[in-house]
Parts: sequence; C-alpha cells; structure tokens
Amino acid sequence: MRIGELSRRTGFTRDAIRLYEREGLITAEPVREQNSNYKSYPENAVMTLEVVRDAQAAGVSIGDLSIFLSQVAAGNSDGFDGDAFLAAKIVQIEARITASERFLQWLREARHALAIAPLSGAED
Repeated sequence: MRIGELSRRTGFTRDAIRLYEREGLITAEPVREQNSNYKSYPENAVMTLEVVRDAQAAGVSIGDLSIFLSQVAAGNSDGFDGDAFLAAKIVQIEARITASERFLQWLREARHALAIAPLSGAED
C-alpha cells in the first residue's frame, strides 16, 4: 500500500510514517513502475504503527522501540538482553499506570468535591 493509504488507515501523518521508516520501525519497498518514486508498505505496517501509537501513549520512546525491534530482527546477535529490556519497560509502564490511576482518583475526588460544594457567593 502507498503512504496515503497507510496514513488514512492509521491516522498518522505522512511525515510521521516517514520518521518511523527512518527509525527502522516499518519498512517499505520501491514500487517497480516506470518513472515512479513511490514506495509500497506491507500490510503489517498498519499493526506495527498501532503498536507504536500504544507504546508512545504509554511513554515508550521511538528510540527504545527502534532498539528493541532492530535487536529482535538481528536475532540477539550482539548480546542484547531482550528479556531484561522488556522487564525494565514493564516496570516503567506499571509505574506510569499506578501514577495515572492515583491521579485519576484525585480527579474524581476533586470533581465530586466541586459537585457538592456550595456555590461561592450564591447566598449573598
């Protein structure tokens, strides 16, 4: 599929897709047509970009994703400890989830307090 379709299907801009391609998160092949500079992205690029979106929302950097995916593709050739890398990311994400849940609870309590608080100056 061409970049326009990938953009429509994922909601990412063309520039973001090109960035993820430069970072090695997705790949594209040149289209073999006369006088064409088009690239074709495989179907699995949609799923990969969905994972990228979720990872970024969870606070994982593009750099970390790129490192991990390139090491997986290389088959752990340089002693990269994928399990330790993933364990550290799991700890980081769980800490973010815990902090987010605490903040969410605070927001709910603040909203509730505002709902039951008398209106300031309403009795004047």
